[in-house]
Amino acid sequence: MAPSKKMNGVSSPILSESEDDRPRGPLSIVVPASEREVIKVNNANLTDLKNACDDAVKRYLSRPDLFKQIHQHTDVRLAFGWSSVFVAAGTALYGYKVEFETSKPVVWAGLILYIILTTLQTLYAYFIEGDIVFVGKRKTFSKRIVTERITLSSKTTPSKPSSPPTYSLSVAYVRSTNGGKSLLARGKMQNAKSYGGFFDETGVMNQEIFEEWVGSLVEQAMEGKTA
Repeated sequence: MAPSKKMNGVSSPILSESEDDRPRGPLSIVVPASEREVIKVNNANLTDLKNACDDAVKRYLSRPDLFKQIHQHTDVRLAFGWSSVFVAAGTALYGYKVEFETSKPVVWAGLILYIILTTLQTLYAYFIEGDIVFVGKRKTFSKRIVTERITLSSKTTPSKPSSPPTYSLSVAYVRSTNGGKSLLARGKMQNAKSYGGFFDETGVMNQEIFEEWVGSLVEQAMEGKTA
């Protein structure tokens, strides 16, 4: 009997699959040089370095034949943000048009609702979205429908006397079939590399080296490896 792993609280058998059935990894899909634009940042600014790497991750993995980016976290934050803006604007307009004493209950309610919405937005970004920079999904069709989901999180490790600042990337990957009931592969990889390995002295990013590093981590996760 095939071994099993728990997925969403339900024990799912890990089905075997041939090499031909496995979806293509990012390293097998070459990025044409004509599609590249020079990326240059301030080497002294860790925020700029991290943002450049995060953006490169998104571009690299959301290419055709790879993963479709899921914008759930961004959509939720935008929903909270725009809702708080509309509440604030509506409350201000009501308070302007209605006599002060009459408008006080509505203004107070609007203020409380605004605080709640902005607090929820902050809590969501901190506790749920966290360090996540990319969530992707892909469906492939062979003898069966295979669904893949990948999540990448990143952070900067500040420099120490003995080491330069590094870019740390974590990859969580799940491949399943039968609507998620049968697990084909699950992998989790993490690695860190100095920003100096991706950017030269002038701040120009070596995209080929960065993409090879990201692609290698992703493909190891796709193979079910954990590190």
